[in-house]
Amino acid sequence: MKNRTLGAVAVAAAAVLALSACAEGDSGGGDSNTLKVAYQKFGQFTQMDDHMQKVKAEYEAANEGMTVELIPIEAQEADYFAKLALMNRSPATAPDVMYEDTFMVKTDVEAGYLAPLDDYVADWADWEQFPENARQAGLGDDGKVYGIPMGTDTRALWYNQDILKAAGVQVPWEPKTWDDIIAAAEAVKAHDPSIRPFNIYSGKAMSEGASMQGFQMLLTGTEDELFNTDEQKWVTGSQGFIDSLTFVGDIYQGGLGPTPQEALDKNVGTNINTDWIPSGQLAMSLDGSWVSGTWLESGSKPWPEWSDVMQVTPMPTQDGQDPGVTSMSGGWTLAMGAGTKNPDAAWDFISLALNQENALSYDVAASQVPVRTDVAEAPEYTDANPTFGFFADLVPDTNFRPANSDYSQVSAAITVAMEAVMTGQQTPEEAAAAYDKAVIGIVGEENTTSASS
Repeated sequence: MKNRTLGAVAVAAAAVLALSACAEGDSGGGDSNTLKVAYQKFGQFTQMDDHMQKVKAEYEAANEGMTVELIPIEAQEADYFAKLALMNRSPATAPDVMYEDTFMVKTDVEAGYLAPLDDYVADWADWEQFPENARQAGLGDDGKVYGIPMGTDTRALWYNQDILKAAGVQVPWEPKTWDDIIAAAEAVKAHDPSIRPFNIYSGKAMSEGASMQGFQMLLTGTEDELFNTDEQKWVTGSQGFIDSLTFVGDIYQGGLGPTPQEALDKNVGTNINTDWIPSGQLAMSLDGSWVSGTWLESGSKPWPEWSDVMQVTPMPTQDGQDPGVTSMSGGWTLAMGAGTKNPDAAWDFISLALNQENALSYDVAASQVPVRTDVAEAPEYTDANPTFGFFADLVPDTNFRPANSDYSQVSAAITVAMEAVMTGQQTPEEAAAAYDKAVIGIVGEENTTSASS
């Protein structure tokens, strides 16, 4: 399998209209003595807000006369992108510093929202701590640096070992194929129908959580791919696409997961990690390396027993074919707004937020895979969480979203196909055919290639 390169997304304007009250403290205007810092604060994820509050205090103490105006945007991922895009369209509201998903960087560069940082990183001694692959995450198509990575992530299977053991599933659980996952889910259902056996994010409400974290975690384990990087074309007519949808259908139409109504609630991720898992209502979940941050003492749902109950295992490929396991990676950066009135101050804030001390505290609290070498090697990091080493070891087998400006529309079409199957409105074959038609409409037939060609 080829690694998918980092992608880009264009935000739908329609999504913006419902977001007028998402930000706290979002005031118009601004001056060179005020830095507006926008970031996501949503549901179970409180660590970014804690981090920004800490850096604000440090920055203001060291820079007399400067004020940092924090703008926490309380929105699900897709709505956060939409709100941030809306803010960037007006000089009065555009942030000086923003929390930027790596796959958004290229689109926002094209839109003129981000300032290049090359002159700053050239004089920043800390830049040597960022390996080349980490630096690539913040590059625009012009090769310039626009985002400084905060951390990355990988994805795998979380499971409650007590539930699986009671259901007769051998622990430690090491599934080798998708069929092994289905078999474990069926065993849990037979043992205790009140427990949701397995979660895979699906449907339009979950946006990238469904497309990347759900569907692409499946597709990268097949013989097919979403985007042919050699031809630079989107793949249609894919049996792997159909098989991935079939797995989604087996979970949701087979009663092996949450109900479709539960899964289509945009708060389902919060429900899963702050309620269902800690209370023993969900046995297995395909989710990210950051999940345990919710259960730490500093998290939104402290759960001291989590490391005794929850275990992790890699997501297998479909039939156990090489490399045997698969994962998807993303990550976030801090970026500078193109219209900032004080770029030096904005850079000072970014470099302070991502120095060794602050990057270490954030990566531990948010359960991130570090991108700084001196954080990854620090005993304070390696000893902080029993799962950190496991998720870092998945990096060699991880995959990335396509680096293509059409990605966001294609991704949305994936979630439509998933939802049609999970709700029983279409068969996997019908949903895949509808997806192929949608992709051709989005990118043009000349920019697609058949999986069989």
